[in-house]
Amino acid sequence: MIPGAGWGSAGPGWRHWYAKDYVFADTSAAVSVAGYKTAQARVEVPGFLKSRLALGVQARWQDYGRVDYFGGGPDSTGDLSLYSITSRQATAYATLRPLRWLALNGQIGWMDPQSQYVEGRLLRGLADRRTFVPTEVSLMIDTRDFPDHPTSGILMRAAGARYDDRTSGANTFRRYEGEAAAFVPVGGGRVVLAAHGWMVRSDLAPGKSVPFYLQPGLGGANTLRSFMDYRFRDDNMLVANAEVRLALLTHLDLAVFADGGNVASRASALDLDKRSYGAGFRLHTRRQTFLSVDAANGTEGWMCLVRMRDPLSPIRLTKRQTLVPFAP
Repeated sequence: MIPGAGWGSAGPGWRHWYAKDYVFADTSAAVSVAGYKTAQARVEVPGFLKSRLALGVQARWQDYGRVDYFGGGPDSTGDLSLYSITSRQATAYATLRPLRWLALNGQIGWMDPQSQYVEGRLLRGLADRRTFVPTEVSLMIDTRDFPDHPTSGILMRAAGARYDDRTSGANTFRRYEGEAAAFVPVGGGRVVLAAHGWMVRSDLAPGKSVPFYLQPGLGGANTLRSFMDYRFRDDNMLVANAEVRLALLTHLDLAVFADGGNVASRASALDLDKRSYGAGFRLHTRRQTFLSVDAANGTEGWMCLVRMRDPLSPIRLTKRQTLVPFAP
């Protein structure tokens, strides 16, 4: 589920290997405490080139009934409005792993997001349905010891995508992303220094625009922790996070953190003027963080955040489809 779905979701799932573990299939569905609904089915063949190449297809349906929107740009006032968005998606993808820590990914898809006004002063009259053909290529280097509870290693990702608006062409654009995270153990591993940075840049031809639900969203548990989910939106985004984690007990860490970031209509205007500071606790096993509790403060007050994963582990990287709306 994307941010805003609530603290939890549940639903049925099924997975199975076929043809002597040569073909993998799975399907699942879920509904969240906020009423968000999603379902997906996937078939993957991961055994090409001695298991270095995986080919697959995936279909997804999602229905998010009340998504927050605060207006566009870094100076949006915080006047909350709500919209709904549903979409069907189909994607074909390939992942090549020439080395254990190196992945080259490519995908092409189809999606038909339908957005609708729900309430609030903004977005009145919104009723739009579009068809996009998104394509993306990316390269990722990942040497983290445990992706769900990293204590050492780095993550670096570069991606380029094109969103082809097949409805009118007015919302065709390109997007480029760069992201990096590093985890450095100190004092025999009792202290971990963690840092994360992420930049999203949109490239538009004259007369084209990015639909608001595909603009990068900044704010919430995964970016600026003292601001609400999707608090800021624009064509370009920059965010940086830093944490110091101290092991209090074998499975309990104290974390002190700082976040900075912003959005802008031009990439050259990006800065780190929106900031959050705070502290929290991490409950974890050796391989996985299963509970994070943070208190963060910024210019719009305090936020208390509870998650069942590591806050600097970008879960969106495991998604095959384009997230609609764009979610960190």
